[in-house]
Amino acid sequence: MSIFNQRKDVEEIEAVTDQRNLVTTKPSSQWKLTLRRFRGRKSGMIGLTIVTLLILMAVFAPILAPYEPNEVLIGKEDVGPRDPPCVHAFGCSEETPQHVMGTDGNVRDEFSRIIYGARVSLTLGFFTVTIALLVGSAFGAIAGFTGGWIDNVIMRVMDVVLGFPSLLLAIAIVAVLGPGLRNALIAIAIVTMPGYARVMRAQVLSIKESDYVAASEALGASSTQLLVRRVIPNALTPLVVLATLGVATAILEAAGLSFLGLGAQPPLAEWGSMLASERNQLFTSPFLVFFPGIAIMITVLGFNLMGDGLRDALDPTLNR
Repeated sequence: MSIFNQRKDVEEIEAVTDQRNLVTTKPSSQWKLTLRRFRGRKSGMIGLTIVTLLILMAVFAPILAPYEPNEVLIGKEDVGPRDPPCVHAFGCSEETPQHVMGTDGNVRDEFSRIIYGARVSLTLGFFTVTIALLVGSAFGAIAGFTGGWIDNVIMRVMDVVLGFPSLLLAIAIVAVLGPGLRNALIAIAIVTMPGYARVMRAQVLSIKESDYVAASEALGASSTQLLVRRVIPNALTPLVVLATLGVATAILEAAGLSFLGLGAQPPLAEWGSMLASERNQLFTSPFLVFFPGIAIMITVLGFNLMGDGLRDALDPTLNR
């Protein structure tokens, strides 16, 4: 009996110790848990790696690019328009100037223009999504939290915008405002804004009925304080995922507008305009179409993979 009592006492002490440890141990923050789950998603890590490399390429473009993006090499080197790629390590003659992606129709280094094009595409994607996220989320939060006729007016306007194909509506907006990179940014932000508004409104409608919001209201918090301090911070999770995926969509639509001559204007190095300028050389100089197309594809793939991984990491049903 004494041995049994000793074992029982030891078990009770261990149970009390475990309870104390649970009380004293700080729970991991939501961001730490999200980061841990994100690291376990191979596709997300691959996407993050691609996006990081693209950002580094854009930041260090003056170092990585052997030439200025608009530098015409006529009279400076023994090269001509649309010369094929030449890499000395792959057997190209040492007497021939090295251009790893060849030269375009204006005798400019294609590799340098691809690198500098990352700056334009990434800047356009980030700024477009930022504008659409801020404006769309603001409208969605006001509509969901206020309700009534304000909600109906805001969401009916968003429904009208969603009723048009996004690229066609962007083309119409740019046609009215005039071609150019800034107007393309505005057009893409307008056509993507309703998505953020609808997601934010749905989140706000769900969160404003929560107990902690009711408790804050009972303690005397104003409507503005409830919206800014309680509702919006807890509604941002799906918007982060949507914004990550939205960067890829914005880059793709910007390339489409530039391809049609409504976005970036020559001689700016932008992947869509580079495709447009050499689209008739698909069979004679396919590398001038291949490399910008691959750059767009890799960029869109990287953001999509990162967005999918982030969505899985933020999904509480996958927290195992």
